[in-house]
This record gives sequence, C-alpha cells and structure tokens, in this order.
Amino acid sequence: MADTPGRSSIRVLLVDDHQVVRRGLRTFLEVQEDIEVVGEAADGAEGTARAEELRPDVILMDVTMPGTDGIEALRRLRDLANPARVLIVTSFTEQRTVVPALRAGAAGYLYKDIDPDALAGAIRSVHAGHVLLQPEVAEALLAAQDDQSGPTGRQGSLTDREREVLGLIADGRSNREIARALVLSEKTVKTHVSNILMKLDLSDRTQAALWAVRHGIAG
Repeated sequence: MADTPGRSSIRVLLVDDHQVVRRGLRTFLEVQEDIEVVGEAADGAEGTARAEELRPDVILMDVTMPGTDGIEALRRLRDLANPARVLIVTSFTEQRTVVPALRAGAAGYLYKDIDPDALAGAIRSVHAGHVLLQPEVAEALLAAQDDQSGPTGRQGSLTDREREVLGLIADGRSNREIARALVLSEKTVKTHVSNILMKLDLSDRTQAALWAVRHGIAG
C-alpha cells in the first residue's frame, strides 16, 4: 500500500517457519497504511541474513523454529548491531523462552492469538522505542527476577533523577519522550539509563522496567 503523504511506512520482516502464519500476517499487515512487509524468512539464520539485506525497522519473529531458533537469531542480530526492533510473536510463554528472548534483546513478546489490530499497534509501539509485554509475559519475567533476586538495597544508590527516569522507562516511554517530559537532552537521558542499568546490574530496558514495577517505582 502507498505511504501516507509525509510519513514513511514501518518496514517489517516476517520470520516464522510456518508459511500459513507468514501469509496470514502479511495479508493483514498489507492493509495497514503505515506498515510495509518487506520480506519473509523461514528460520532464524535466513531471518538474520534477510535483516542485514533489507534493514527492516521491525522484525516479527517466532521463537521455536528448526535450525537457528528465534533466540539465537536475536543474539546474532545484537552481535551485528542490527538496528531492527524485534517483536517476538509466539505460542510459548514459559520462562525458559521468555527470559532468554528478552535478555537477547527482544523489544516485545506477544502471543500469536493477539488481536490483529493490537498487533499493528504493537508494531507501531516498538518502532517508537517502547518495550511491549503482554501481562502474562511480564509476570513470567518478574517471577524469573524473583528467583534470582538479591538485596534490594541497590534502589538506594539511584539518584532522584535516575528514579524519575526509571519510572518513565517502566511507563514504556522512549528516550525522546523521557527527554521531553523531564526537559533534558536525549544524550543526558541515555547517560541516566546507562547509569541505572549499571547500578542495578541489569542488562536492558526491559529488565529495568520490570525491576521498577517490582519495587514500586513505576507510575
């Protein structure tokens, strides 16, 4: 579909070993005025190669695929510094798949039975820089953090400004939105985010958001 005047389409790559799933996703997404499906892949290895070739904005990726699975593909994309935001769309919500996928860099984790309009909204959300988790997925990640939790005194090492930034991360705000809300530069926000992750010994924004929820910092 043609782009809306003045606005570029969100370029999407579909990575799933089931052709029927890919066809269904393509059929729905192609009627969205601001979303363009630029390619497909049947496994993680092909998906990684296609992502490097096509440079999509968002990748919809299954976790369980023959050969190279979605989690390994996420790790490869991270190692390649590929800028695409990866949205996991799968039937599996166990900790053994949720936690590794998020730690490998997924920007969101959704069920395949998600409402089509909600899926389109999810693509727009992760493209805008948000972290997106369905409630059950967030619960699984929180449970994993509980299993591995250490002393909570690290919260006291955060400055007031870092606590503000962390609360906005938990609200799903992007760095740009946080900068606007707190009247800061994006560079300053990035520095605060890096400090938060270092102080709390977390690896990414998703873990930071869930940590904030668990410790009552979320808004």
